[in-house]
Amino acid sequence: MLLEFLSVGLLGILILGIFVPYWLKTKDLKKISSKDLPSNGHWAQLSKGNIYYRWHHPEQKNDQTIVMVHGFSTPSFVWNGLLDGLLNKGYSILVYDHYGRGFSERPRTKYSLDFYAETLKELISHQNIDGKIHLVGYSMGGPIIGGFADKYSDQVKSLSFIAPAGFGKVQTSIPIFMKIPGVIEWAMHVLTDRFYGSAISSETAHSNDPLSINEEEFQQLFSFQMQFKGFRESLASTMRNFNLFDAREMFEKVAAKNIPSIAIWGDNDGIVSYKGAETYSEIFQEGKVITIEAGTHDITYRQPSDVLEAIKIFLASQIS
Repeated sequence: MLLEFLSVGLLGILILGIFVPYWLKTKDLKKISSKDLPSNGHWAQLSKGNIYYRWHHPEQKNDQTIVMVHGFSTPSFVWNGLLDGLLNKGYSILVYDHYGRGFSERPRTKYSLDFYAETLKELISHQNIDGKIHLVGYSMGGPIIGGFADKYSDQVKSLSFIAPAGFGKVQTSIPIFMKIPGVIEWAMHVLTDRFYGSAISSETAHSNDPLSINEEEFQQLFSFQMQFKGFRESLASTMRNFNLFDAREMFEKVAAKNIPSIAIWGDNDGIVSYKGAETYSEIFQEGKVITIEAGTHDITYRQPSDVLEAIKIFLASQIS
């Protein structure tokens, strides 16, 4: 009897040790609403909920549209350093936050490659974008624009990959126990510093690039989304359902469609290895790799001038 009592007591302590820290970390989170949106953006009501988007229109249009697709956890502010330079060239630019991130709603669903590609398709249809578009994808946005181009190549004029995920040659996956529902979510809430620190912090803290978003501003912009329910859950679902490491088979199908493409990569990228540039060149044999010297994974917002110049030159060559 005593052993039973002790076992039940220990089990109760274990349950409390798991539940209480999680409750303390999540009790003050709130559901995002339209009241939380900035004045310079809108919600598009799509099939899985409302998604945040913002148009940037040039003073003089060149009749070309760019849609910019951000990565795993950093929402659409990541493009801020590139916008003016592209607007000055006459491009109309659409940016948006993935479901679960930024100012978008956080549906409970499987965040797979197909889910992201179909969301992009819905948003483009919702915005009544006519004609072919230029797609720019950063990190996880790389396989997303690839997945879109695989299905809807007739809508794509060019593909610009920035430090893109999915070009790894080694199949990597999360541990089996982490695939159990709730495990990653618990760790992301309770063990934020250990488990999630790499997703919050950038590889570099400062850049002299006048267009850069440096760490203090980055932290402020990034952290805003974390006060809302579902952010970490969307990341966990992505980890379970989206192969971020090896999308070569999909990319090979895209390459066969002969869509002009470019890859911009930092040669010191510690998140998505620069070795992937070799794989990109093997698959997209007509594509070109632009190397950002000493560039890390955060080149989009720490070295935006270099990235911008590469994109401008590439896109200019695609305008007929």
